[in-house]
Amino acid sequence: MPGILGRKLGMTQVFAADGSVVPVTVIEATPNVVLQKKDADNDGYEAIQLGFADKREKLANKPEVGHAKKANTAPKRFIREISGASDLEVGAEVKVDVFAEGSFVDVTGISKGKGTAGAIKRWGFQRGKMTHGSKYHRGNGSLATIRDANRVPKGKKMHGRMGSETITVQNLEVVKIDVERNVILIKGSVPGARNSFLKIRSAVKK
Repeated sequence: MPGILGRKLGMTQVFAADGSVVPVTVIEATPNVVLQKKDADNDGYEAIQLGFADKREKLANKPEVGHAKKANTAPKRFIREISGASDLEVGAEVKVDVFAEGSFVDVTGISKGKGTAGAIKRWGFQRGKMTHGSKYHRGNGSLATIRDANRVPKGKKMHGRMGSETITVQNLEVVKIDVERNVILIKGSVPGARNSFLKIRSAVKK
């Protein structure tokens, strides 16, 4: 299954052939290096491990440096696995032309962190009345049923930290590929803040 790692640069818009405006996310995907290859005999599954964005050797520990030297490259800041069989060998490069314009991809990233948020913002709960003597406005509401009133059940939707979660958006169309600039334009928005790292792979449901 083709895939590549990249960095989110931001969003812009392009014009389609019929003149309509298409919002796109600009992703920089400089050549990735295959750091390791997993196979069914040794690892129990098939995948390739890709590395993106060089890290100064001074900032890397000895295992990272040794792992990168096996592929004759520098230590990498962002390392992820792309599942599936591949004919690429350790040290090979993966470029943006691994995808074609018009193909569909799944993009995985870490969503923006919102900090501590209440239940209304975090889960979309409806607030209570603001008038007529109501004493319930933006609270959580009931936390347990009568049957289990002695405890709060696990997984209860409450206030807490919002965002900073691994999110995958599926079936996004590749609008344009610029091989010279190592840039991919993907229709719509993808998870993560500007300059955050992303994993892009072929859509599994297409």
